[in-house]
Formats: sequence, C-alpha cells, structure tokens
Amino acid sequence: MKKPKMPASELFRRVESIVEKGTGIKKRVKKIEGPPRSTGAQRARVERGDAGEAALDQADASETGMRVAIVLGLFAAVGFYLTTRPTMAHFDYTHRMAVALLHGRLGIEDHPAWLNELIPVHHGSKYYTGNYSLGAVLSVMPFLFLPVRCLTALIAGACVFLFYLLSGAEETNVARRTMLALFPVFGTWMWADFAAGATYHLTQGFGMIGQVGALYFTLVRPMPVVAGSFFALAFGNRTELILTLPIYLFLMKRDRLRFLIVPAALALLTAADNFARFGSPFEFGYNLQANGMNEARCHEHGLFSIHSIAYNAYHMLFEGFTESVRFPFMQPTPWGLSIFLASPFLFLLFREGGRYKVAAWTAIGLVTAALWCHCNQGGWQFSYRYAMTLLPWMFLLLVGNGRLSVTEGALFAASVAINGLATWLFLWTNRIHV
Repeated sequence: MKKPKMPASELFRRVESIVEKGTGIKKRVKKIEGPPRSTGAQRARVERGDAGEAALDQADASETGMRVAIVLGLFAAVGFYLTTRPTMAHFDYTHRMAVALLHGRLGIEDHPAWLNELIPVHHGSKYYTGNYSLGAVLSVMPFLFLPVRCLTALIAGACVFLFYLLSGAEETNVARRTMLALFPVFGTWMWADFAAGATYHLTQGFGMIGQVGALYFTLVRPMPVVAGSFFALAFGNRTELILTLPIYLFLMKRDRLRFLIVPAALALLTAADNFARFGSPFEFGYNLQANGMNEARCHEHGLFSIHSIAYNAYHMLFEGFTESVRFPFMQPTPWGLSIFLASPFLFLLFREGGRYKVAAWTAIGLVTAALWCHCNQGGWQFSYRYAMTLLPWMFLLLVGNGRLSVTEGALFAASVAINGLATWLFLWTNRIHV
C-alpha cells in the first residue's frame, strides 16, 4: 500500500520551520506583506502555539477593516446624497415634536393640513403624534440643525459602515464584504423609500442603525451596554422590534442584565411619556390614530388585525410591475412590489445561511408577522418599505453564504440597477401616479 502524499501546504510549513530553526530567524507578519490572514488561519496558528502572532494578525485585521468601513461609509453617504432628494420631508412629525419637547411641551399647538397623523387630545387644544414614541423624538433631536437630505445621507453612510463591520461575523473576503455592505442601501427599496425623508422613513433608518449596531456589538465585538443602547435606538423608533429582544438575549449569552440597562430606562421613560400624553403608559396613540384614518380597512378591523395579513403578504411578496409605453416599458405601482422583484439578490436568502440562520429566520418571522397585521401596507412607496427593518437579519443570512460568486455578482448588479431606476422614477420624475 502506497504511503499517502504529504499536502503541499504541510510540506511548506515543515520546510519553513526547519529554516527558522537553522537560521534563528522568526518570521513575523507585516502590513506590507499583504492582506491580513483569515480567521481560520488565525485559529490554526493558535492551535500550533503561535498565539502572539495570531493576536497581531487579529489586531491588523481589525484596524484594516475599520479603515475600509470608514471609507466605504463616506463613499455611500456622498453617493446617497448626490442621487436622492427628500420629496416628502414636509411630513416632519418627530422634528416638530422634538422642538416642542426642547421648549418643555409634549405637543404642538398648530395643525398643518398635510400632517394627517396628528391626534387631537385635551379637547383639541393640542396635537400629538400618535405612532411616534419618545425614542423616535429623541433620535432626531441632535440633528435638528441638519437639512433632511444631509440627515438621510448620514444615516445611509452609517448603515454601510456598520454593515461592513457586521460582516466580520462570518469568514469572508474584503470584496464580498464590500458588496454586501452596499447591498442593503443601494440594492433594495431603501434607496428610493428612505431618501424621501418623511418622519416614517427616518424612523426606519434609525431602526436599521439600531439593529445593525446591536448585532455587531453582540456577535462580533461583544459590548453588552453598547449593544443594548443600539437596541434601544431600534425599538424606540420601530416599536415592533421589541419582539426581537429574546433573540438578542440568546445571542448575548452573558452579561444580559447589562444589555437591558438602556432599553429598560427608555421603556420606563416612554411609559411615562405615554401616560402624560394619553393617560395610560400602554397607549402609544395607535388606537386614536386608527379612529382618525380614512381607510376603510382600518375602520373595519382596527389598526392591527389578522384580517390584513393576506393583503400585506400580497403587496410584499407577489405584486408585480405594470406596463408602460415609455422606457423602461414597465414600472412599479406606488403601493407595493414584491421584494424579490425589487431586489433579486434576496433569492440568495434560501442558500446556506451561515451559523446564525435560525436566529435570523426567527427574527424575520416575528417582525414580518407584526408588519402584516397592520391595516396599511405602507402608503406611497417603492416595493414594501416596512421590510427595511428586516434587512439587518437578511444580511446575516446573506453574509453566511460563503465566498463571492458570479451568481452573487450578477444578482447584486441587477438589484442595484432596479433600485437605481426606481429611485429616479420616484424621486426625480412625476411618472409614478396614484
């Protein structure tokens, strides 16, 4: 029986070891020698006893990754700013509420005709936003001096920055991490919808930052208090995201009480704010808003009902394009489009999924169930804007799919092209009509 041949990699390692022992020279990895080694290589070197060098490799990789993330975030912010405009920035509920709060008031006294979600309380003497909780108001307070177009670009850049860092949760190369980091902003409906700049778009942007930050400081660089702060930012803007709390606690594995410090504080403040506005810590104003909405569906079954599931599922998963006699000869309706037609890259969700696929699919299922119960599919929009809050969990599935392939590159290019065209149609033309 022939003796099996020694792998080339093992032969090279043994020759390298003999040379080091004979010359007394210990090779060390330097920045000029090329990109940092992969996590798998680091692990192998630790097992061989080279822990010191593995630590240096990890530090270099972290530093390089941070630099790439910063450059990519700045590039995304500039690109987002140049390609969009805030056509719906006049729906500025949380900005008005933030200014009122700075003046010591819980509500605004005027009622512009276009702000149809304001809820009259105290016998109509003041108006309050019903579906924007204290967390959403506090989120915009530091940015009141910024034009909305700058704020949306800043949030988009921050999302790309954090998505790149989060991609470190799975072993992959720089090119693929770059593509995946750009995908949620420029390869999905976020590009056209979030850029419109209304309050309900901004809350979804802050919700995305909150989720990505919470996942990064849970999975990649565990820091429980910081992760909890990002989670508070997420559910403070999008209340339905509180459903994902058990998943974060499961992924955290330790220091769970520290994770809960900031979310618990925000929950108590929000309850106090609700009581001051509506007389109950559990009343966010949703029921009062439903009474004032003109949609028959909301009047018949309320703002949240299982009767709305089929309606929303159709708009999110199955609605298609309409014909057009002008380029591009088909176009989306302003009330919805299948997320898979808007972003073909999402077909890759059903591949391997990586080590966190159970947690990710659980979060997607819980949040989707809550979104589908809403009586409204999201109003004027490209595709299904509510699904923006699902993108961080979809990202975890996509980043766990292995190495960059031709299929991934083609689907990514198609998704960017579709959403770039939609951004032009919705924000720069008048061709999408009711």
